[in-house]
Amino acid sequence: MATGDLTTLASMYTLFSRVGGIAVLCAAFRQHIRTSVEEIVKDVNNDDDMVQKLLDLNSAADTTISTAFLTNKINAPETSAGTKTPDSEFVYSLKDAFASGFRARRNKPAEMIAKFLDKAMRKGQGSSTDAEFQALLNSVLALYRYTDDKDVFRTFYHRSLAKRLLLEKSASIDFEASMLKKLKEEYDPEFGMGEDMFKDLSLSKEAMTEYHAKLPSTSFGQRLSVMVLQRSAWPFTVTKKTVDLPISMQKELVNYANDYKLRHSGHALSWDHALGTATLKARFDPGYKDLSVSLYQAVVLLLFNDAVEIPFADIMAQTRMDDDELRRTLQSLACGKKKVLTKIPPGKDVNDGDVFKFNADFKDERLRVHINSIQAKVTPEESKRTNESIEGDRKHYLDAAIVRIMKAKKEMTHEQLMIATIDAVNSHFVPNVDTIKKRVESLVESEYLTRSDEDMERFFYVA
Repeated sequence: MATGDLTTLASMYTLFSRVGGIAVLCAAFRQHIRTSVEEIVKDVNNDDDMVQKLLDLNSAADTTISTAFLTNKINAPETSAGTKTPDSEFVYSLKDAFASGFRARRNKPAEMIAKFLDKAMRKGQGSSTDAEFQALLNSVLALYRYTDDKDVFRTFYHRSLAKRLLLEKSASIDFEASMLKKLKEEYDPEFGMGEDMFKDLSLSKEAMTEYHAKLPSTSFGQRLSVMVLQRSAWPFTVTKKTVDLPISMQKELVNYANDYKLRHSGHALSWDHALGTATLKARFDPGYKDLSVSLYQAVVLLLFNDAVEIPFADIMAQTRMDDDELRRTLQSLACGKKKVLTKIPPGKDVNDGDVFKFNADFKDERLRVHINSIQAKVTPEESKRTNESIEGDRKHYLDAAIVRIMKAKKEMTHEQLMIATIDAVNSHFVPNVDTIKKRVESLVESEYLTRSDEDMERFFYVA
């Protein structure tokens, strides 16, 4: 199989079938796939390539089954010749091998599958047809079916979807909506939570149209666009970072907030500037450019309307930005490929004594120039926090399942409760026995359950 010799594999299948040895061949096939999957998922130095390697392996295995491991099936009662179809034992073995291989590194395969889809949704179909791109997405979802940690995939997918929608990084909203619908209807109803994100964006767009229609016809200059989001619908908390916006921006936000309160009595708005973006019209000596930047970048750049050069300390004093955030922002503007600011002295790092100057000589062949932000180096830490959040959610999910089961049954043995709990949650994740034991102990301590005085392995529900 490693060499792709399907002809020889087909001959082996025929020979093994004649001597009743299909089970032996199937076991060898399962072990080969499982070992290959384990090697891929345990290769921690190549996590970025994990999903593509798994896709290639799954495709090769599918081809092997559909080409070499074929069995005779009778099509209908009136036919005797039958047709060749993939042997179902090998199909089941493939699924089992992937699922077992994924368990060699819990959570990580599900996380990387979600991240692979994030990249695909950002990149889009490119030169591929709709059918080809959909086939790619379906092949990735085939891997999702194999994992026990479906809640991990769902959490990472929801968070990446939220970022794509808010930052307008998705290549196709139609594909996003189609994928979410597919995940909800065919895999897990809880993906329906993502539909509220689309509703928020749609309502925000309508609200902005109404708001702009109220503005005086003489309005010109900056144009505000606001996304009003329900906290319950979006999988992240508001960023608690300060920044002093220019007076003109502050006035716009106050005007919008006042208008919003008139239309939605009792609702409160909390601004999250870390997710904000802006488009600035900039005049350079070679010509005008539209700069597509983050709100933090815009706040810094607008300072240079009133000064030719500004020391780092003065920029911090005027913006009141977080120290690390300001350094990353200045680094993106003065040290990257598109230097709309220059730094004195030159260098890749931003230091306290640096002075920044507007780069009037900046040139770019495009009229609209996008300046990437320098992302904080917290990707591993962010993944760690997300996984910790998932573990916390799992505890609550287990507690709710155990209480629900015991409320219905009133009395159960330890073994019965273990089996019932695993059965109740396995569509989301597969808990280990030790985790369930700890949750049961916690519920006993919290007096939701009590042990029998005669049999410590028997539990009762406390009404």
